[in-house]
Amino acid sequence: MSISGALTSALSGLGAAARGAEIVSQNIANARTEGYGRRELLLEAAGGTSAGVRVSGITRHADPQLLADRRAAGAAEEGAALRAGFHAGLERVLGLPSEPGSLTDRLATFEAALTAAASRPDSTARLEAVHTAAAALATHLNRATDHVQDRRMQADAAIATSVERLNAGLQEVATLNARIARFAAVDKDASGLVDRRQQVIDDIARIVPLREMPRDHGRVALMTPGGALLLDTRPVEVGFTPAGVIAPEMSLQSGALSGLTLDGRPVAMTDGGPMGGGTLAAHFAIRDAAAPGAQARLDAFSRDLVERLADPGVDPTLAPGAPGLFTDAGAMADAGAEVGLAGRIAVNEALSPAADGLWRLRAGIGAAAPGDPGDARVLTALAGAMSGPRVAASGGFGPSALGAAALAAEVSAGIATARTAAEADGTAAGTEAETLRLAELRQGVDTDAELQTLLAIERAYAANARVMSVIDEMLANLTRI
Repeated sequence: MSISGALTSALSGLGAAARGAEIVSQNIANARTEGYGRRELLLEAAGGTSAGVRVSGITRHADPQLLADRRAAGAAEEGAALRAGFHAGLERVLGLPSEPGSLTDRLATFEAALTAAASRPDSTARLEAVHTAAAALATHLNRATDHVQDRRMQADAAIATSVERLNAGLQEVATLNARIARFAAVDKDASGLVDRRQQVIDDIARIVPLREMPRDHGRVALMTPGGALLLDTRPVEVGFTPAGVIAPEMSLQSGALSGLTLDGRPVAMTDGGPMGGGTLAAHFAIRDAAAPGAQARLDAFSRDLVERLADPGVDPTLAPGAPGLFTDAGAMADAGAEVGLAGRIAVNEALSPAADGLWRLRAGIGAAAPGDPGDARVLTALAGAMSGPRVAASGGFGPSALGAAALAAEVSAGIATARTAAEADGTAAGTEAETLRLAELRQGVDTDAELQTLLAIERAYAANARVMSVIDEMLANLTRI
């Protein structure tokens, strides 16, 4: 080898060693950076008449399948947490059966007040206790309805925010795709841009799980596990119109609430649908399924409460169709307008102490006069109606005949069961996500291995530097001759 060839080879080795040291230092510095992919320098023989090596490129290591699985598990974990949070919040509002002030406790207090008043029908204090307990029970159901509808409105607002983030994220990925392609066209390293793209995709993959599909020049297309293509040559436009205020009777099926569209085409928002599996689907599930389902059970319980105390067999003074102790905003509950009844249920105004109507609890709501103060027949019948078995006409409680207390326990148990199921889903998804995160970390930057690589680079650098030193000494000796 000539001196010039040796010098060229040593210089190329020094350049490659310097670039390799730079790559290793980047790897070590970003060992804990989310979305960072480990880099590796690619070298090849210079070829032709030149000696030495040249940098042919930089490889960014990532496992697309592992990345997609981790994103899906993380999205499922966050979606399950949202659903569990909804049920847990409603459970707190209704109260656990053993807690003072819970739905079952207020019902028990009302029944106990009826029994106590039946033993002393002439006691104004005991009649007032019945009215107070009935009002507290109705108010509890009103508050539960308010909570359910508030959560529906929060979910609707969260959908709008998520759609905005999703559209912005898809547009940013499209922009990064274009920049990465331009870098690839001129053989420039685009690893930093790829890292940023992964961070953006990771962020929006919480909203909708995403899988990357490679395209030419380093670009990627994005598709959901359910088969919806969100980005290829351009991002799709995800559409949604927030409702703002939501009433119990408003639903997606009636057209009062907006669904999701992709480039103007409606798409079903179910867990197994094209856009299912993330926080967006969870918000839709709360707004359109979980909350209306909980509302339906509250309404069914309220209807049962209204109807069981408005039976002429319980209070013979009631005219057919007249409201009993509980009313639907002052009227008899209408089976055709049951939705939202729990938010409208109230104590009959005819019984108000302010209107001197407490005696009607004893004599009957339709009675013309107070009658015998010692007559406990209506109060006894009201207490018996509360504990008497009755098949709920709606709410999906099944064909079993239940007393009011057992029906209230069913309402609470249904919510607790839904919460437990969502928490179990979240735990399973969280365990999977953590396992996949650890697997991803194991494939990431190993600082020990990087330091070993750095030592090898230092030895190569020293060897090439020694060659140049020897060449310098040779040239100096030749000059002196």
